[in-house]
Amino acid sequence: MIENRIETTYRAAGKMPARPWYREPWPWLLMAGPLVVVIAGFVTLYLAVHTSDGLVTENYYQEGLRAGETVARSERAAALGLTARMHISGERARVVLSARAEGFTPPQALRLTLSHPTRAGLDRESLLLRTGETYQGRFELPASGHWLILIEDEARQWRLLASVLLPAKEEIIIGEN
Repeated sequence: MIENRIETTYRAAGKMPARPWYREPWPWLLMAGPLVVVIAGFVTLYLAVHTSDGLVTENYYQEGLRAGETVARSERAAALGLTARMHISGERARVVLSARAEGFTPPQALRLTLSHPTRAGLDRESLLLRTGETYQGRFELPASGHWLILIEDEARQWRLLASVLLPAKEEIIIGEN
């Protein structure tokens, strides 16, 4: 009891010995902000080093050259006047290919690719074989939404590209009409 009175008297007079800084809450509170930022920086560094940059390619020059070839293939399809009428139902895809250019020889097979604009893991590809005037093949219909449809011959001489909303109730027409 006497010790409490002495301590109270010293505190009131301002003569109480100061506690060490590490026993005060304020320095720790002020250091918490910069510490969180440093930890977040290390987490960001770890993610940058250990994850893939999916949209960045190492051989950008070759990719640029391929982009020019891709445009040329689309122009070739336009020059031939190619039109594809496509219907996807269940697990089957059917394409009817027509051309305005004389002397166009239809290929024995078509490569059909459905690409999701943002999620590459959902992309689908199938080979459609020619049966008479139509190309048919097994094709798993992906989730509904916006998709890019790419139809090209096996030799990749030409290509038809369109953006569609799936599932489509009507026939999808790609190319010139």
